[in-house]
Amino acid sequence: MLNHVTIGVTELDRAIKFYDGLLGLIGAKKLWSTQGMKMYGSAPDLPRVAICTPFNGEPQHPGNGTMIAFKGGSKEGVDQLYAKALELGATDEGKPGERRHHSQYYAAYIRDLDDNKLCFIHM
Repeated sequence: MLNHVTIGVTELDRAIKFYDGLLGLIGAKKLWSTQGMKMYGSAPDLPRVAICTPFNGEPQHPGNGTMIAFKGGSKEGVDQLYAKALELGATDEGKPGERRHHSQYYAAYIRDLDDNKLCFIHM
């Protein structure tokens, strides 16, 4: 259903270091880039994630209620992504663990360097 999602960032070079380190853990790599954007994925025909400075030139700001969830592959994978994100400068929004609303939902939540909310999940 999804082609890609785009995450707005303030400083592209800083964000590239963060997302290179984080998304490499789940097999994502650079598929292509331009001066203001970098596209990550595991294959061109699968859903992808782009980071970019806003095209309209306005300041970046995270959406209220917007969150992007990445598959961790396992509980250990969720733990690794969470730890790596914190190591790269993210802030905690919810430590890894099962969530009360769904017993099969193991997740962790962080805010990236630009305050975008990310989730790492295993179901």
